[in-house]
Amino acid sequence: MSKEKLPTIVFIGQPNSGKSTLYNSIAGLKGEVSNFPGTTVKHAHSKVNIRGKVFQIIDLPGTYSLNPTDEAEKEVLNHLFLDKVNLIINVIDASLLNRSLELTLELMETGYPIVVALNMMDIAIKKGIRIDVEKLKRILGVPVVPIIATRGKGVKELLDIAKREIENPSKYRHPELSKPVEEKIQKIVNSLENNIGLPFNKRFLAIKLIEGEKYFLSKVKLNQRIKEIIKEISQHLKEWHKLPPAEVISANRHHLSMKIAEEVCRVEHKRRIGWEERLDEILMHPILGYPIMFIIFFIFFLFIFKIGNPLEELLYVPLYNLREFISLKFGSGLIYYLLDGLIQGIGGGIAVVLPYFIPLIFGMSLLEDFGYLARVGFLMDTFIHRIGLHGKSFAPFILGFGCNVPAIMATRLLESRRDRIITSLLIPFIPCTARTTVILALIAFYLGPLPALAFYFFNLILIGIIGRILTFFFPSPSPGLILEIPSYKIPSFKSIAQKTYFKLKSFINFAWPILIAGSIFLSFIQYLGLDKSINSFLSPLMYNILGLPKELGVTLIFGILRKELSLIMMLQALGVNAQNVLSVISPQQIIVFTVFLSLFIPCISTFSIIWRELGKRIAFISASLNISIALIVSILVKVIFQFIR
Repeated sequence: MSKEKLPTIVFIGQPNSGKSTLYNSIAGLKGEVSNFPGTTVKHAHSKVNIRGKVFQIIDLPGTYSLNPTDEAEKEVLNHLFLDKVNLIINVIDASLLNRSLELTLELMETGYPIVVALNMMDIAIKKGIRIDVEKLKRILGVPVVPIIATRGKGVKELLDIAKREIENPSKYRHPELSKPVEEKIQKIVNSLENNIGLPFNKRFLAIKLIEGEKYFLSKVKLNQRIKEIIKEISQHLKEWHKLPPAEVISANRHHLSMKIAEEVCRVEHKRRIGWEERLDEILMHPILGYPIMFIIFFIFFLFIFKIGNPLEELLYVPLYNLREFISLKFGSGLIYYLLDGLIQGIGGGIAVVLPYFIPLIFGMSLLEDFGYLARVGFLMDTFIHRIGLHGKSFAPFILGFGCNVPAIMATRLLESRRDRIITSLLIPFIPCTARTTVILALIAFYLGPLPALAFYFFNLILIGIIGRILTFFFPSPSPGLILEIPSYKIPSFKSIAQKTYFKLKSFINFAWPILIAGSIFLSFIQYLGLDKSINSFLSPLMYNILGLPKELGVTLIFGILRKELSLIMMLQALGVNAQNVLSVISPQQIIVFTVFLSLFIPCISTFSIIWRELGKRIAFISASLNISIALIVSILVKVIFQFIR
């Protein structure tokens, strides 16, 4: 017996409307919540219990309209018209009501039950905008619920109304466009009475056929008579308005949304330049913005270093003492090696990774939620254009600083396969949290925070150079983009703490078992003496070419799994603790090793996701590119140090 499908509620809204924040406030932190346009790339599923009844909720990608121009918008349409949807929750930005209502009016054309979630009411109030919610309800004829998703205000009422609308949908009229356009729509609706054959609302389908929307034209079979009627109407609208039919209907919606916004909104005081605008004048200044960005990230790195450095030193003391005790207790037999590997695996994660990992993800979440990362995207847009991409690629790049895997997945929001390939080939060069942990635990710990920050900026310059080279192999230009800048938001400590907790939990569940198993495995092969064979095999690369200790060859194997594993294995392979590293390896060698390890082949997870998203050929090109760049840059760094010595 087949299981009964749960009633489905879909969340639809324009990018940066707070849609995913609302979804996560209901479902829990199961997806990324970001103050950056386009974060929701693939829909997220969850179940929610509303007054004793279970519903499925789906967070669809942000979209400006139901005219699909990219994969994300096509996914929205697929869910609306190919899957059964019981209710649409349309999340809109109350502070930008006139623009937000255009999508609302289009969704109302579909005939689905709809509830409008009037989000960001706090920001609208701060801007002096007062919205007559009751009047907006009367004009639209659908339920409208004011909410503040970041604080959970109004969410309970929203869910109660959503449940009520599914069980007993309100009857509402479709938006009235201009009379001539309405006449044309009705003519096609009448012609379609016996010719749909698909679960489309007739009026909505008629509008899309007038617009000439290819997605819908490919889904329905039209006889010759209807085709001629559509052609005649489209031609008439084009000649009458001197615009394509799609723009005529879009202009109708725009005019109607402006009219509604003017009727329900009022500004209570004369508009003055607020603190957000003044702050943007500084942070996004075409000249001052860049040194300010440098200072902010320097403070960010200093913050991580000042927390991680003393913690690493403090936590290594009991780890070192425990290893000494194990050595005295068990000598140098197999038991000692296995226990020592276990201790170094557990303790390495505690003493090396976590002191830097926790403040790193906490600080990144803080900058993200405040809205500064979006400003960095605006500043870096010119830089990204110079490497042949556009600002939309910055969203995956930003995600790459957290983890390369979701960053590769986020390239789905790019319309062009060319852009997806170039962006995906560049993402493995971005220092993710694992690489950043290596950079901080090696360069920052032994050489100071300023060299670590310099390494970071060197990495970004390198990405620019590689990107520019790649565009020679993909010469077609990237399409333009208008990059939106979200409002500043006071970060919620609870939200940041939740993000930090879940990312830390993910590390503990996924990476730590690999780290511990890898450490025990390394100890075992050291006991058997196999590490010497591996190091001997890799000696031409590590010692002859890169000028590094031969013992580090075995660490590269673990780096393929996760980069921070090589960091832990480095200490184990060299047979020293963190305080004695400089006695067996020079500062110059630390930099060469960090450069090679950071740029070396993508971790297995990143390689796998590139294979899945773009195919085997691109995955192997990515791996080959990383290995080649790692070798070239590491050798150059080694030669520079030899020259200036």
